[in-house]
Amino acid sequence: MKKYILILTVILAGFSSCKKDSFDANKQAATDEAAIQAYLAANPNIKATKDANGVYYQVITEGTGSNPTSTSTVRVNYVGTLLNGSQFDAGTGFTSSLSSVVKGWQYGLPHVKAGGRILLIIPSALGYGNTSPGAGIPKNSVLVFTIDLLGFNN
Repeated sequence: MKKYILILTVILAGFSSCKKDSFDANKQAATDEAAIQAYLAANPNIKATKDANGVYYQVITEGTGSNPTSTSTVRVNYVGTLLNGSQFDAGTGFTSSLSSVVKGWQYGLPHVKAGGRILLIIPSALGYGNTSPGAGIPKNSVLVFTIDLLGFNN
């Protein structure tokens, strides 16, 4: 009998140690939206537009020619920060297929032409979501990127 009680205790301890992920995507989206609105209110010089995918963008310099598409390979200079202004990344001459970067870039970069500069404010669901990729980016972070689109190939 003691053996069964011990086994039952071990099983119950195992179940109780399992932490359920209580992530609520809709609640996080509302939290992100409120944070973005507060950021825009605190930075009245930013005149960002929200696109149909949920990315906020401001074309700072339009550039010339055509716009990249979802199948383009882009070459950019960029700086990435959190809403509090802390920089987590920067790159010069970074080249990547647009389909290989975060959704916020995939949706945002087609708003600017080669030679242009764009500001992207990316809700967490279109960035790294409910995970932390490291590099000082907490999970559920709204990301802010200033990106110079140097060029692209289709």
